[in-house]
Amino acid sequence: MHHLRSYPLVSIGKALCLGKGANLTARFVNISGYRFVSIPDLVEMRWPLRDYCVDLGLKGTILLSKEGINYFLAGSQDSIDKFLAHMDEDERFRDIPLKISYSDHQPFKRMLVRLKKEIISMGNDEVKPEEFTGPSISPKEFKSWLDDGKEVIVLDTRNDYEIRMGKFQNAVDLDIQTFRQFPNAIKELPDEMKGIPVVMYCTGGVRCEKASVVMLDEGFESVFQLEGGVLGYFEECGGSHWEGECFVFDRRVGLGPDLEETDSILCYACREPLIREDQLSEDYVFEQSCPYCIT
Repeated sequence: MHHLRSYPLVSIGKALCLGKGANLTARFVNISGYRFVSIPDLVEMRWPLRDYCVDLGLKGTILLSKEGINYFLAGSQDSIDKFLAHMDEDERFRDIPLKISYSDHQPFKRMLVRLKKEIISMGNDEVKPEEFTGPSISPKEFKSWLDDGKEVIVLDTRNDYEIRMGKFQNAVDLDIQTFRQFPNAIKELPDEMKGIPVVMYCTGGVRCEKASVVMLDEGFESVFQLEGGVLGYFEECGGSHWEGECFVFDRRVGLGPDLEETDSILCYACREPLIREDQLSEDYVFEQSCPYCIT
């Protein structure tokens, strides 16, 4: 049976609530959020929304699709508050759960509002999280399962380069380069896994909305999405049971369990993320190559 879910990670009113990792001296508030909801008027929304964000001084990306909205934005506290208040005027986007972090620099280069077929590309039109998706598990409950040694399969739905930077201990790595490969990768998992509880996770939760449907359709009996993804877990539980850092899709590259920017960078040549150890490799040449270019 499929289950609908609705939850707030962060409660917001007139102003954005400050959570773990809040830096009151930081110049920029970074937010991300998504919702699977029908948006037939996405074309009409695009440029007014983009102009509104530009007027606020925000930078980042908003993805609009007929299946929903997904955004990653950064700006001043006042600008973020005004953006959220503006979005709350449309009931479709009211109280979207947020992931929040802080930085001393603007992690985005420009302000984009893009129209997409999917807000997270899987290539399967039959998967519609607005209509049904798998049940969720809160970060604290998931941590308690791990603390107690409960029999559970921890499944990483992210791409290989993300997993290389950090993951939950003993997590299953599907060795995929794009999310579109996820459905076929699931078919290769052994049948005996289908009767064991599975907790899947991604960066912020959006991929798991679709991934859980695929797994349920493939006969996995007990599939849970980690509520809020890795960033939601960091917010509530810190780095317990986690190894490394979390890749993020902006110029910060990586965040630690404290939600602070790490020393990781992107290779100038191949755009692979490089943790500190990679940058110490003899194969790393600034703005020329890295260990992953060489291999």
